[in-house]
Amino acid sequence: MNKKTHIATALDAIVPDKIRYDAYVKEVLADVQILARILKYSVEELKELSIDEIILCIDKEQIEIGKVPVAPGLTNLGKIKGTVTEDTVLNEGTVYFDIRFPVYYSGRTIKILINVEAQKSTNSSKLGYHLENRIVYYLSRMISSQKDVEFFNSDYDNIKKVYSIWICMDGANKKDSIQEFLFSQKAIFGEKQEYPFLDKMRGVIICIRKAENIEESKNKLISMLEDLLSKEDHVTKKQKLIEKYGIKMTVELERRIGDMCNLSDIVIEDAIKEGLEKGMKEGMKEGMKEGMKEGMEKGKIVLVKTLKELGKSKEFIVEKLMENFSLTETEAKKYL
Repeated sequence: MNKKTHIATALDAIVPDKIRYDAYVKEVLADVQILARILKYSVEELKELSIDEIILCIDKEQIEIGKVPVAPGLTNLGKIKGTVTEDTVLNEGTVYFDIRFPVYYSGRTIKILINVEAQKSTNSSKLGYHLENRIVYYLSRMISSQKDVEFFNSDYDNIKKVYSIWICMDGANKKDSIQEFLFSQKAIFGEKQEYPFLDKMRGVIICIRKAENIEESKNKLISMLEDLLSKEDHVTKKQKLIEKYGIKMTVELERRIGDMCNLSDIVIEDAIKEGLEKGMKEGMKEGMKEGMKEGMEKGKIVLVKTLKELGKSKEFIVEKLMENFSLTETEAKKYL
């Protein structure tokens, strides 16, 4: 059996806050200004439009956020009355989408169904599956669920194109990227025939990096998402979104960002506290035999490990070592 890391144990103790934080992230990503920027860099049909034009393409009343617990007062923000976020198929269970909504373009004559997912990990060993297989499944369900909604009987020409866009938050330092996959056609034998409607399903993976103090991405969408989901305080974050990306800070968006940032601070601080206490207890057990000094050393090591697993900067780690163990800056830096 694999032994849990200290950070895993700490995070297990704050599951309710983790769930609420995830809900706030989805609320922020579902803001129409954020969605418009995601669509510009992900949806082929919209890439030549301005952000303001894309905002007009989004059916704001049809933005549906997945059914996860959120704080009082936010429950009904942006919820729709028509499209559902779950597709139930007999003997297949239920799938919940993070964010789902339609867009209309070309004079609102063409409709596309969009799904946006916030994904913390792409590691198949952690997930138990490869992410691309899950995306294929989501795309398939978005197509099949159109039966008796977008098309009836055998009227398959009315099937609407679907996009499933995944924002993956565990990219390595230089692994920021946007990947697209779709049906392709090739002639195995004979002259190639034209099948122009094989574009009904497209999957997009947007890889953003979680480390702090990294070089800014050369892609504007990735740069915005990394700033939006960074560990910076909400004042700094809002200033960047306004000045760098031209986002209008509405009362609703400002509240969502503030809630997300405040809860992020709680999650981190609780994880530090839990990890530190556990490390100190283990260290003190050893300290009974080897001396109090060794016990304290164990606690320092665990604190550093905990903060590194949280992706915190060296400067932040040094600050916490100094704060929790009354060390000088020079002494704290030795533990890095």
